[in-house]
Amino acid sequence: MADSGSNSAPPRGNLPPLQLHVPEPRFRPGDTVDYSHIDIPPAGAQPRPDETCPASETKPLCVDLIRVLDEDHRAVGPWDPKLDAETLRRMLRTMALTRAFDDRLYRSQRQGKTSFYMKCTGEEATSVASAYALDRQDMVFPSYRQQGVLIARDYPLLEMVNQIYSNRADKLKGRQLPIMYSARDYGFFTISGNLATQFPQAVGWAMASAIKGDTRIATAFIGEGSSAEGDFHAAMTFATVYNAPVVLNVVNNQWAISSFSGFAGAERATFAARAEGYGIAGLRVDGNDALAVYAATRWAADRARANGGPTLIEHFTYRAEGHSTSDDPSAYRSAQERQEWPLGDPIARLMHHLIALGEWSEEQQAAMDRELAEQVKAATKEAEKNGILGHGLHHPFHTMFEDVFEELPWHLEEQAEQAIRERRTKWPEWKEDGETR
Repeated sequence: MADSGSNSAPPRGNLPPLQLHVPEPRFRPGDTVDYSHIDIPPAGAQPRPDETCPASETKPLCVDLIRVLDEDHRAVGPWDPKLDAETLRRMLRTMALTRAFDDRLYRSQRQGKTSFYMKCTGEEATSVASAYALDRQDMVFPSYRQQGVLIARDYPLLEMVNQIYSNRADKLKGRQLPIMYSARDYGFFTISGNLATQFPQAVGWAMASAIKGDTRIATAFIGEGSSAEGDFHAAMTFATVYNAPVVLNVVNNQWAISSFSGFAGAERATFAARAEGYGIAGLRVDGNDALAVYAATRWAADRARANGGPTLIEHFTYRAEGHSTSDDPSAYRSAQERQEWPLGDPIARLMHHLIALGEWSEEQQAAMDRELAEQVKAATKEAEKNGILGHGLHHPFHTMFEDVFEELPWHLEEQAEQAIRERRTKWPEWKEDGETR
């Protein structure tokens, strides 16, 4: 008899030993990158079913890749949303502003003005184009790389920077990790660091909207790594059972913080293919093609508004930079991956499309980029007047006890008074208004 503590089991006749499969990325640091294994179909080749079609008709689109912009930067095929030039320019500007904001705030973190930041470089189309395709009254349940939605909805950059700096003007009073915004008036639900929670929240909100006979729908975003969480499957079940008017987005940017998409199941099937098992519509879209993202989101939103039910969209894209300022991607992936990514850069692709239409130029793009950089710089300088990390100018100390109860209970009031007394004893020069320590 084998020892119960043994690491190996005795052989059983002619049965081969079982083997555990551990996913392994194709490229590691220093490796030559070859993306020939990725099947990229021609733009415009994908059929566009009616928004109210049976979910089963979208099955081929769960393994295909919806694309609109071809190699000559033309918009082709049935998914072409046929947007006017002015709308395309506004979308391009919003994407460029999102990138300029990211670049500036990334530097701010490196300068010690905030503790944390997350960029969405290379993924701007997934949030900005989606925002343009939705109604501004629709509720967005974002993850932490959807700052483009706020910017597309004209949320003030100053308010975003105040939140990142956790200063005295931060409307969240320093209670949220930097970049975890909340803007109810802009249809932007509070970002949570607990991954995938926004999926069931969005489904529940959409169900409530349907119960009330409202016309607003919900949409939610998670990364492909988060789709391995149980919340993903709970949301999918409720969405299909109750035919919730919701658009569920999986942004497949190939990497979680240090593990590749295979650990979430990408080796076996596409993420969009999960829609089939739940009996809902599914679309897989080129996430670096702003027109394709717009078209897919608009299709899914129209379907939800027509009581056709939920849609799962996989945005096939690439995280061009680190997971966050706490991450060093050079430790786990090849530096060549970004340059070799076959679907290009979303901003450059939309820019070239406008140039091909005769509605834009590289000189105009360069001038706009400089203008947007100055706009972001002005917002950060103004925010710095309200304080930066570790330099005072925070909310009054007493606010840490507030906003949980309508009326502060006596025991919390006593704790607040004690904390303030102790703080004043330790720092006699400190003032309760929080302006100096």
